[in-house]
Amino acid sequence: MAVTSEMVKQLREKTGAGMMDCKKALDESNGNLEIAIEVLRKKGAATAAKRADKAANEGTIVARISEDGKHGILVEVNCETDFVARGEDFTSFAQSIAQIVFEKTPKTIDDLLAMPHPEAKTVAVALSDLIGKVGEKLEIRRIFDLNSDGGFLQQYIHMGAKLGVIVEIGAEMNSVNKTLARDIAMQIAAMSPIVVSRENVSKELIAKELEIYRTQAKNEGKPDQIAEKIANGRLEKYYQEVVLLEQSFIKDAGKAVKELLSPNVTVKQFKRFQLGESMN
Repeated sequence: MAVTSEMVKQLREKTGAGMMDCKKALDESNGNLEIAIEVLRKKGAATAAKRADKAANEGTIVARISEDGKHGILVEVNCETDFVARGEDFTSFAQSIAQIVFEKTPKTIDDLLAMPHPEAKTVAVALSDLIGKVGEKLEIRRIFDLNSDGGFLQQYIHMGAKLGVIVEIGAEMNSVNKTLARDIAMQIAAMSPIVVSRENVSKELIAKELEIYRTQAKNEGKPDQIAEKIANGRLEKYYQEVVLLEQSFIKDAGKAVKELLSPNVTVKQFKRFQLGESMN
């Protein structure tokens, strides 16, 4: 595959590596962006292999949680400009969509679009009407529905409604645990973990990370035995970055998140929506 300047630009934005390093990595990977990122990381040329592929979208994230904490939803609705995103027409529409998702629990966007809307025959018609009114492309990008069994849900929407989190806590829903759940939801929003515990990290991902760290160490001139120790040490640091329970708590860096949990409290799962991020 011919490597284009746009591909080089995308790789630079994802990794922070130099233009020539990006060009060589893309040539080596036959234009495959993900493989090129691994090539750069192995060479130590990538300064920031970002997990989130941000798109240039505006819009809002909306959450709903039932009073008993057993049912929750997240919705992302997109528009083209921040001006429209902050407007009453758009925000009211997004709130109406969240309410429909909360009440009717559609499984897909297509199912949602076919449902009745308070201001039109269907959600699809209401969306089309709003597009005509604001003069921008609008999209209901994704929806998420979660029910808690044996615990409760907590939500957090970051300022500006650009980021939203739902977390499920395995515990009784009381004021103390709700405060803890809120702190953990804020942790997820701020630090973007990918899993709850290290047991949730796939074996394939662990093997890939270890291979990258071994190659980095060998490229630094370390013998095989030392390279293996370095790789395992870097894997531990990786866990501290991507595993929620092993991250440093944002309100007290001297504690890991798991130290906040009493024996009868667990984090069961979470969902994090950030405006415009890749859904791959």
